[in-house]
Order: sequence, then structure tokens, then C-alpha cells
Amino acid sequence: MATLAFDLFWSFRSPYSYLATARIVELEAEWDLDVNVRPVLPIAVREPDFFDRVNPLWPPYLVRDVVRLGQFHGIDIGIPRPDPVVQTPVDGRLRTAPEQPHAHRLTRLGVAAAERGRGLPFLDEVSKIIWDGKVDGWNEGSHLADATARAGLDLAELEAAVAADTPRFDAAIEANQQALEAGGHWGVPTCVFEGEPFFGQDRLDLLLWRLQQHGLERRPTA
Repeated sequence: MATLAFDLFWSFRSPYSYLATARIVELEAEWDLDVNVRPVLPIAVREPDFFDRVNPLWPPYLVRDVVRLGQFHGIDIGIPRPDPVVQTPVDGRLRTAPEQPHAHRLTRLGVAAAERGRGLPFLDEVSKIIWDGKVDGWNEGSHLADATARAGLDLAELEAAVAADTPRFDAAIEANQQALEAGGHWGVPTCVFEGEPFFGQDRLDLLLWRLQQHGLERRPTA
């Protein structure tokens, strides 16, 4: 039976993406499965007015939901310091700033990691230092370099590759965003298998069920 594969559309600013990652790592380790990592920019960057359009009850619900999901799954989660998306308060609302150094840097690095076959480990290790609540200033010191090394990559090499051809990486990110919508959704995390989207960290069991219908097999044990 051939190895099955699905596309994973994922954002460094999404707590739900973070909460899904460890379980996706487990899926790939247990099953004969390839995860095609396709990072996208946070929706607040893709659509700067997105949070102006949502019901005001949604943000506080989101906070409550991700905290209890972390407790339920035994995953540490806290407020990112700093937030991967730079926002400023204007007239009582947060506005997405024109310059987004963290979001663009992280997403480009995610593409570079995926090109080197280490996309999922990179998402796993880097999202931990952003979201587990234990690191103050994940973008400072050696935090990002150390996380990249744990993923089997060299941060300086990735940064150099991005700097040498930034337009190509931005084009790849744009292609990922278009593919996400073509796959049938706009949010993250979304897994797309055989043209069918599975949106949200709470759809991984359903994804596994579908993969098993297509003959997914466990990886052979050593």
C-alpha cells in the first residue's frame, strides 16, 4: 500500500494550530503517512479587518476554549510574548499594524523548513516556545535557534536562504493561501486529503477515520 499524504495549512499565530501539532506529530509517527506542511500567514495579516467583523463574544470565548483544550489534552498553553502579530489599539479595537516582522519571518522560515523535509518538527518545536507560556521573548536570545536545532535544522542557514530569495518564499506562502481556499476553507489548522478539508484541531479523529478508509496502515515497528 502506498504511503498516504495530506496537506496541513497552519499558522504560527493560531492557538488551535499549536494545540493540534503534537497530535499530528503522533499521527505521522504511528501511521504510514506524510504530512505536507504548508504554512500560511495569520488571518489577522491576510485579512486585517477580520476581527472587526467577528462577534465581540468570540475573542473571550476563544481564550476560554483554548485554555480548557490545553488542560484536556495536557498541553501547556499561555499568552505569546511577543504576539506573532503586531497590533495596536485604535478607538477601543486592536488594529493590525502595517509592518509584521514576526509573522512574515516565522512563515517564511516554516516554508524553508518544509522544503528541507523538516516542516512538521519545525512547527512543533517553534510553536512550543511561542505558545507554551514558559518563554518570555521567544524572538530574543537563542530561543528560536535552539528550537530550530531541536527540529534538526540550522536557523542561520534558513535565514540566509530566505534572505537570498525572499520573493520566492512569499510566492510560496501566497500559493499556500490560495491552496487553502481551493481546498474548501480559510481557517487553520486545516488538513486537506484528496480534496476534502478537515478544519480545526477537533477534526483529527475524523481525518484519521477517512485515511483509514483509504487503506492507511500503521508504520512497521523495528
